Amino acid sequence: MPHFFRRSIIVFSAASLAAAAAQAQTTPSKDATPKYSNDFLSIGVGGRALAMGGTQVSLAQDATAGYWNPAGLLGQKTKYDAVLMHSELFSGIVKNDYAAFSMPLDERSAIGASLIRVGVDDIPDTRALVNEYNQISYDRVTYFSVADYGLLLSYARKLEALGGLRVGANAKIIYRNVGDYADAWGFGIDAGAQYQRGNWNFALMARDITTTFNAWSINTEKFQPTKDTLDFIPKNSTEVTLPRFVLGVSRSFKLPADLTAVAAVDLEMTTDGKRNTPISSSFVSIAPHVGAELGYKNLLFLRGGATNIQKIQAFDGQEEWKVQPTLGVGVALSGLRLDLALSRLAIERLGSSSQANSVMVSLGYGFK
Repeated sequence: MPHFFRRSIIVFSAASLAAAAAQAQTTPSKDATPKYSNDFLSIGVGGRALAMGGTQVSLAQDATAGYWNPAGLLGQKTKYDAVLMHSELFSGIVKNDYAAFSMPLDERSAIGASLIRVGVDDIPDTRALVNEYNQISYDRVTYFSVADYGLLLSYARKLEALGGLRVGANAKIIYRNVGDYADAWGFGIDAGAQYQRGNWNFALMARDITTTFNAWSINTEKFQPTKDTLDFIPKNSTEVTLPRFVLGVSRSFKLPADLTAVAAVDLEMTTDGKRNTPISSSFVSIAPHVGAELGYKNLLFLRGGATNIQKIQAFDGQEEWKVQPTLGVGVALSGLRLDLALSRLAIERLGSSSQANSVMVSLGYGFK
């Protein structure tokens, strides 16, 4: 039961802090913008992508391209494509669900739609656990969910006059919900480009290019503070997400014995302040992602990658670089694609290390 209380207080306090952070965003200035605004859209989708460290900006050419780079929708090999994904992050605490559909309009254009949900469900609210007689009453415990939703509507077009350059854009609608306590609506635009030359692929993805605004609405009647939470009630406010850019390059190889290989590198550049990344400044922070894939007869695939490269300071004062490895497998047969990814995040806690496993499974199907 102590874990029950601890989880309730920690998560509910986190929800309070999130709403309080939103309260601070009354002006769209860089200093006032939280670093991880709408960061649920940065987790990634698709078992192939997540097994390769998220290096898909130059590679995505199915329905997942609506998320990674809408320009990639033009590389789709089938008339229709659909993808479903379920992943459990931090050993199952956070659920990440995703669905996408795409189709070409003609030889030069394509459209797609993607829906993302990231949430924590069945969070106990124990603020009323003790009744007016100072007795514990478990039937007074209620439950709520904290969930973020993203809807992406994508369009892509090939520019023959520019050597076959592919370009695309997303119209993005965001809904964020903290039980009955607070919710927010947001709108934004992404844009991307892909260019292929021989076995090389180059790409640029610009997320939130116009900045994305979330308008928070607080239910003050429900969001009452207690001694276990903050001592104030947040107010309605606007949260701002600043642009993020990703440069990607990849190369494919044909190997003996019906083997193929792909190697990819993405450089993710954030503009919301200094982050703990290999290249970090107040102007821009750059985080690298690397990934590789080995395939056999376009049927079986083995994938690996690395992401989340950070310098961590241990309790003894020593600093060391930490890397989050990713690994996965895939099977493709008669238009059906099944992809599994596993990621392990190292967590430093009181001088000791623990591991939080994240499992991602996606299912795709291309309709002729």
